[in-house]
Amino acid sequence: MNLFVANWKMNMTRPQARAYALDLGSRIGDEIEGAELVLAPPFTALEAARDPRGRWTLGAQNLSEHHAGAFTGEVSGAMIAEAGCRYVIVGHSERRSLFGEDGPRLSRKLARARESGLVPIYCVGETERERAEGSTAATLARQVETLADDPAAEPLVVAYEPVWAIGTGLAATPSDSASAAAHLRELLSSRAGLRILYGGSVNPGNARDLLTNGGVDGFLVGGASLEAAGFAAIARAG
Repeated sequence: MNLFVANWKMNMTRPQARAYALDLGSRIGDEIEGAELVLAPPFTALEAARDPRGRWTLGAQNLSEHHAGAFTGEVSGAMIAEAGCRYVIVGHSERRSLFGEDGPRLSRKLARARESGLVPIYCVGETERERAEGSTAATLARQVETLADDPAAEPLVVAYEPVWAIGTGLAATPSDSASAAAHLRELLSSRAGLRILYGGSVNPGNARDLLTNGGVDGFLVGGASLEAAGFAAIARAG
């Protein structure tokens, strides 16, 4: 089943999240056949974004590398799971670049996610410079090394998000996506429960082509997911 994840980032108050959930529910009806939907709102809006009918699940945008303790402002995996999340995003490029999250820290976050029964959505992707240098494959291989200790038998979602495409309006071509997805599947060939997503300027206009020809199992959607109509249209691309 294809997976479509709405990453709201630092957007949406609780009233806005409630309104979005009502709007999304009215647009998808009972369900979208062949599609699993996930909303990843800010922590404060998790409850407001929940669907009492279970037509979508919840994901968190981040988690702490620690179990518990004196870590002001952090949110643990156990707290996220208790709040009703099934998924958690780990290693988004914004966390890597803005907050200095490196491989060892992300490895600890992955471990905390597993301990709490959460399915990681692990993000990888090259910068514009790495792409220009022809080092996309090497970058992905280096980033995948962080998964070395992650249990191979557990379900895993990997989101290929080329950094040069995130929020720029310049999406990767289906060929770019397919090449990266094939490389990731080769690197993670031991993972039976692997799903690969594409993220980076996905919108209703390019979603079908990327899903059909991009070698992926769905999308991690940023800006285009902030309107229920746009996210529903993307989810119907399959």
